[in-house]
Amino acid sequence: MLNQTDLTTPQPASLSYEFVPGGEAEPLDEHIVEIVSDSGEGAQKCGQLFGAISAQMGNGVWTVEIIPAEIQPPARTPEGASGIRVRVGSRLMTNMGNEADLVIAFNEQVLLSRIAAGAYKEGTIVLLDDMWASDPLEEIREAYASALEYIKSRGLILHEVSIQQECLKVIPDPLKGKNMFVLGMLCHIYNRDPQKGLAEIGKIFRRKKESVIRSNQELFAVGYDYARENVDYHFDIAGKAATDKPMVVMNGNQAIGLGVMASGMELVSMYPITPATSASHFLADDFNLTGGFVHQAEDEIAAIGFAIGASYAGKTACTITSGPGIALKTEMIGLAVMAEIPLVIIDVQRGGPSTGLPTKVEQGDLLASLYGAPGDSPKVILAPATISECFHFVTLARRLAESFRTPVLVLTDANLATGMQPFERPECDAEWFAPPIDQSDWDESVAAFDWHDETGLSARPIPGMRGGEYVLTGLAHNRRSKIAYDMVSNQMGCDMRSRKLAALAQTLISPEIHGDQEGDLLVIGWGSTLGTIEEAVDNLRATGKRVSSLHLRFISPLEPGLHDICTRFKKVMTIEMNYSDDPAASLISKETRRYAQLAQVLRAHTLLDIDCWSVVQGQPLQPGNVTAIIKERIDAIAGAK
Repeated sequence: MLNQTDLTTPQPASLSYEFVPGGEAEPLDEHIVEIVSDSGEGAQKCGQLFGAISAQMGNGVWTVEIIPAEIQPPARTPEGASGIRVRVGSRLMTNMGNEADLVIAFNEQVLLSRIAAGAYKEGTIVLLDDMWASDPLEEIREAYASALEYIKSRGLILHEVSIQQECLKVIPDPLKGKNMFVLGMLCHIYNRDPQKGLAEIGKIFRRKKESVIRSNQELFAVGYDYARENVDYHFDIAGKAATDKPMVVMNGNQAIGLGVMASGMELVSMYPITPATSASHFLADDFNLTGGFVHQAEDEIAAIGFAIGASYAGKTACTITSGPGIALKTEMIGLAVMAEIPLVIIDVQRGGPSTGLPTKVEQGDLLASLYGAPGDSPKVILAPATISECFHFVTLARRLAESFRTPVLVLTDANLATGMQPFERPECDAEWFAPPIDQSDWDESVAAFDWHDETGLSARPIPGMRGGEYVLTGLAHNRRSKIAYDMVSNQMGCDMRSRKLAALAQTLISPEIHGDQEGDLLVIGWGSTLGTIEEAVDNLRATGKRVSSLHLRFISPLEPGLHDICTRFKKVMTIEMNYSDDPAASLISKETRRYAQLAQVLRAHTLLDIDCWSVVQGQPLQPGNVTAIIKERIDAIAGAK
């Protein structure tokens, strides 16, 4: 599969084709490219391949998929815009950047949607399929002409290109191949190695007939030649790979799936839910290679119940979901906490509340993960910030779940789920794998919950261990798992389950500060906002601003030293993708203002006045916008002196 391939391994091409060199190319440090279309036209696959080819050439890459809210929206409508953004640079790319530099559009209506979203700027190059200018329907021709005038009026540099007509020379239905034609165009425009393009097409269609592979490779070659002869733009982004080690390129959901396999877990039980479903697709294809299987349950509650049962039997299992699934799984999560059953839960966050924004990004599940259960329900919560961490945090989650007999939640989001990025190929480590199930005799003098008074930890009897039989219950119980409603037993159980988090916290180190150790402003983030925040901070530090940032990976327990770190800065704020009140909005005062979710947690944890800025627009944060927000806060600090 393309996105798991070692980037140093060349792949043979099926089609033998001699490409004419494109001539001298304009050197660039980076460019942001978008491919936009109606759903089902393959724009996302085209962008993924372009990103993979660029990564093979040593470039930094970050991709963001553009997904409509409806499964099959009407064609040629702004609401149906589908596609992908690819940021390619000569250095590590960690976020989607600001406005796009070049866009290839399959129709003009999807362009209007992206313009409305602020995706383009004055001077953005637009290559638009001209097929609609001669459409048989007059209303379509008129809409096309009207949109062209509007696009030009916004300062975009518009060029009409003959994508459909050129593809018809190769295949009877361009809907099934124009994305490969566009990939060929992009490879010429950006001076990508066309042989790598042919090889990648051979890989993704490797299970298809040879005729399918050849027709798609021919479309690629025709697109490459068309751009060479008809498109004046020819750029080159030099690859400056940061390491000579083998690299892989994949998205966050694929990294999660690979992490499940690397952890030694053998079962994932889940119910399909956007944007987590592709993780199960990945595992369904390859999980058998490591002896695992995917159980598709009839609903979210059944999925976690199945996983808890498997974990109770001795092999820690995983369940993967999104926000609405977490809501449905809440009672079962509480059971795993009370019964102290190891469990790994992956939450690929999306917009809420309720079914909310199924295809859009948000960081709205932090408080639900922390507190969404009756009574006190302590659990470990991790937040990976990169595609690489999506892989490594799953192996960590399995070990923590078993060591501390508790559920571990891993909070990713739609930005990480679909974002592609190259990273160093992981080298397998035996410590990642789950140990064999212990079936030795149990010491009957040891209670099923023989809590260590200082750490709250206890060994776990596994079904099949003679002498280790005990009653598994979600009711309050004592050390010997006997249901107990007395004051002492309930208090002790709560104390011990909480004590485990304190024990884990003792093993953590203080988070690393990006920038100076003290200054005017400290920005704190979590999850997929890492690259955007650090790029914004670097932009401002280059102008002399005294700003630093800090990114949290452990949310429960929190990493140590946060109070001391925060007191070294005049002001502290979080930047998040969840809801908070604008302090300048109507009726909002110090008493009525609601803060962003991490800000609430940190205010309670440090007892400091930690501010916040957050949005819930369903889009990843752009470094330009974040730079402006931070600058505004720093200027306010300077003005208050």
